[in-house]
Amino acid sequence: MNLTVRSLPTTDHLAWVREVSPEHSISFLQTPAWGQVKTDWRHESIGWFNGQELVAAALVLHRAIPRLGRTLTYLPEGPAIAAVRPEIPTKQWVEPLLNYLRSTKAFSVKMGPPLVSRHWEADTIKNAIADSSIHRLSEITADYTDERALQVAAELLATGWTQRTAQAGFADVQPRYVFQLDLSGKSLDELAAGFSQEWRRNIRKAEASGVQVREGSRDDLATFHQVYIETAARDGFRPRPVTYFERMWDALRAEDAQRLRLFLAEHNGITVAATTLATVGRHAWYSYGASTTASRAVRPSHATQWAMIQAAHAAGCHTYDLRGISDTVSEHDPLFGLIRFKVGTGGRAVEYIGEFDYPLNRVLHRAVGAYLNRRTG
Repeated sequence: MNLTVRSLPTTDHLAWVREVSPEHSISFLQTPAWGQVKTDWRHESIGWFNGQELVAAALVLHRAIPRLGRTLTYLPEGPAIAAVRPEIPTKQWVEPLLNYLRSTKAFSVKMGPPLVSRHWEADTIKNAIADSSIHRLSEITADYTDERALQVAAELLATGWTQRTAQAGFADVQPRYVFQLDLSGKSLDELAAGFSQEWRRNIRKAEASGVQVREGSRDDLATFHQVYIETAARDGFRPRPVTYFERMWDALRAEDAQRLRLFLAEHNGITVAATTLATVGRHAWYSYGASTTASRAVRPSHATQWAMIQAAHAAGCHTYDLRGISDTVSEHDPLFGLIRFKVGTGGRAVEYIGEFDYPLNRVLHRAVGAYLNRRTG
């Protein structure tokens, strides 16, 4: 197979996503609509072709560097070709990708092929938490290891790609570790039975306290944003403006009415928690969440999570993705709360092979990298 890469109409890209997503996980960050959300990047759809046959597609983001006439290039949680077409050797899809990106004046490429290397089931994680001698997921024997994914990672590193490492698993733009709940073949009663006692108790407490969760509309984004702003102030992160979420809503829902949904938990007529749910094919993601400090006692976050799990199940999804966690299992780590909350679903911690960088121009790659490190250091 002699593959070439070229620009692709968004209609063809979306058709490919719809064709493969019932069987394969295609990230919502790899849909054509996501490019419209990231207005500070130029976006394009590209395709791998075998002759005239479209083999795979991807979203590429380009960020121009002022006065240089060159661009940083990023494929967020992509490309999916390595997962969708595992029979194609890594070199056969990577080389045409790099050749095409050179022609666009890119000087550096970042990508994150969505290949799962390992996962750990909830019981394995709970046992590790109880063992004070264990601090990281990497210290635990995985319940599942994909040797092919590890081979792809090794092949990328052997051919000039590099990877930043960080002990917590947050070295790059997208998290390397996430938490997922398998919905396939399970009833809602079976899913609820898999929750921890604490989760079941908190869901019942929310119900008994009168917390009600409803699905919102675009008009509710302003209410969501008010709660989100409070969450940002409490947790110490820089919030996005409401216009970002409005753009996200408009772009994703124009592509597919189920691509993005909003859930709001209300208590005594006041919105006390709000979350967004993104869906592509049979994979659903908890993408943004917010809650008020005053409402913690009535457990609205558990109520909204349960509502989204039920919505994903009703949509026929096989995976409910709670997104990023750190790799810590130590109760003394400040990031421990991420996995502590999510392990209560009875799901699994999942490690992807991570994000990789390739310097098409080594001098510019090093210079811009050093500049960005100084700005974020």
